[in-house]
Amino acid sequence: MAARYSGPDVVIPPEQDGVVRAMPVILRIEREAPARTPLLEAAAGAALALCLDPRAQEGGEWHEDVLSWVDGRIRKIARRARGAHWEAVQDLPGVTVEVDGAEARALVPGPVDAVPKVVSRLQIGGTDLPPDSPPAPPPGVPVITLNPAVTMSVGKAAAQVGHASMLLAAVRGWTETPRFAVRSTDEARWAALCAAVERDEAVAVRDAGFTEVEPGTITCIGR
Repeated sequence: MAARYSGPDVVIPPEQDGVVRAMPVILRIEREAPARTPLLEAAAGAALALCLDPRAQEGGEWHEDVLSWVDGRIRKIARRARGAHWEAVQDLPGVTVEVDGAEARALVPGPVDAVPKVVSRLQIGGTDLPPDSPPAPPPGVPVITLNPAVTMSVGKAAAQVGHASMLLAAVRGWTETPRFAVRSTDEARWAALCAAVERDEAVAVRDAGFTEVEPGTITCIGR
């Protein structure tokens, strides 16, 4: 996966069996909404935590579903839930991660046209969260930096940081999920991060362009 996604000219072929698969990422957004940054950090952690879960490993009950998804395009579709709807998705196979009171749950990937009804009725868009001002990341924490020139909804950003956490883990050989820091930046810092990608010191998420951004756009960089 790292080899397929981390190069500058990423071309991911369609799924060999013609089945379009995606990982649902459910964001808990109650009437009293969480801050944007912790929610994105929870989404980054949840996506990776599901992939590293023992149930996703060879012989585990999720292995075939996760493997079929990773072998194609690692699509993620973020949806929002609150109240009883959030409680309902806890009964579906997946992993919930909480960061500073914000929660996200990654569900086992599957065909996009066979999503459980409890998930399909959740909205994909319609609610966003305002920018916040998180402190500097703690030392040693992997940082996922969002492209300052790209405007993304919270759902789109959640999917992108989930891609970044998986790519970082693939490149670094992680077997456990760390806490991630998700941050914005300025143009000068972004240019320095792009240079780090060219030196193979960081990983870039290049979007396929299905929603919100142009194909090939670097949406975030993990380091």
